[in-house]
Amino acid sequence: MIREAICEGMDTEEALEKAKAELGVTETDDYDFEVIQREEKKKFGLFGGRPAKVRVFIKETPEDKTKQFIRDVLDQMGLNDIAIEQVVEEGSLEFNLSGEEEGFVIGRRGETLDALQYLASLVANHNNEGYLKVTVNVGNYRDKREKTLEILGRKLAFKAVKTGKKTSLEPMNPYERRIIHTAVQKVNGALSWSEGENANRHVVIGPDPKVKNNNRRGGYNRRGGKKRFNNNRTQNPAPNPDRVPLNEGGATGLYGRIDK
Repeated sequence: MIREAICEGMDTEEALEKAKAELGVTETDDYDFEVIQREEKKKFGLFGGRPAKVRVFIKETPEDKTKQFIRDVLDQMGLNDIAIEQVVEEGSLEFNLSGEEEGFVIGRRGETLDALQYLASLVANHNNEGYLKVTVNVGNYRDKREKTLEILGRKLAFKAVKTGKKTSLEPMNPYERRIIHTAVQKVNGALSWSEGENANRHVVIGPDPKVKNNNRRGGYNRRGGKKRFNNNRTQNPAPNPDRVPLNEGGATGLYGRIDK
């Protein structure tokens, strides 16, 4: 993407400085320029003459325009002290934000951060020949969130196996739902699926009807007393790390598609 400015001046130098100022270019920035027309003085100080005209242009990279977009959004939010660290790798861009007001950037359960990442991805890939995966993070928030969701998914999966009841979770984006699905599918006897539409789409965790579970026993014996569990049996099935997640949804991004 190319940004440019064309300005006029009494001479070439003045026109150049005006065009640089319009683009916000400094001497340390990489820019190019061309002289469209040179100035001509008036004959006898009265007739003819024309100003100089200069075109200044810079080739803006996807990472530059995306970083500037994030900066502009943060400034509009009044978060001018938030620092942006940029990491560029092949096929991906990562922006790590840090500052005293990080909580405002994260928002409720990461909703503000997710929205900022989604918009930043649109900016990075606008008029871009390839596709760049964009990640916007605050500290290690996303790592913590992923671990929390994994633990939650496993906990509710074991609960479903033990009680035979299903549990509905709060609405989540496709990326977070995929984390839950992956965690649940590693527990034998548990199953997860998604319900709802758009912003209300959420994960439901329940027992797998195809798996017979002898651990769910209750009721009373013939004498009226509660039945005793066999302590020699495992109350929860062991996790199986080799089980293929049925609902993982593929290698999608934050707002990718999950079919199941």
